[in-house]
Amino acid sequence: MKKLIVFVIAITFILSFTFAGDFSYVGVNKCKGCHKGERKGKVYETWLSKKHAKAFDSIKAKGEEKNEKCLGCHTTAFNKGGYKIGDATAVNFEGVQCESCHGPGSVYKKMKFMKDKKLALENGLIDICEKTCTGCHDGSEHAGGKFNYKEALKAIDHTYTKK
Repeated sequence: MKKLIVFVIAITFILSFTFAGDFSYVGVNKCKGCHKGERKGKVYETWLSKKHAKAFDSIKAKGEEKNEKCLGCHTTAFNKGGYKIGDATAVNFEGVQCESCHGPGSVYKKMKFMKDKKLALENGLIDICEKTCTGCHDGSEHAGGKFNYKEALKAIDHTYTKK
């Protein structure tokens, strides 16, 4: 019995390291459950009202919804383990969703991680910085010209504040 317990503990320890960096994208519908409504600071609703939520619509209107050059910035997780063109799940990743900026949420979406920022960062959460944005907002005319990080943050503010 003692050997079995040691074996189980050893396997658990090994598996925790094997999957520690294996984060996947889950889509905004998994995020909104905890970030929607008045009590939750209307984070989801605020995002919905901003340009990021409508980023896919802007390329779809131009007939570019299958253009891989566009999908990297106008959707979430394209070719990053989220989906590929033609996947049935592609609709779940339209627009610049939570995970585009905050990282793949398969692990940190759990409440025990969301209540502990250090633990969340260790489990896939990205601490937002200017580099998070400049992959898409590169200052080119296509990306809206000159990019001002501080002003951009104000424009997309969806900060959760406890009521």
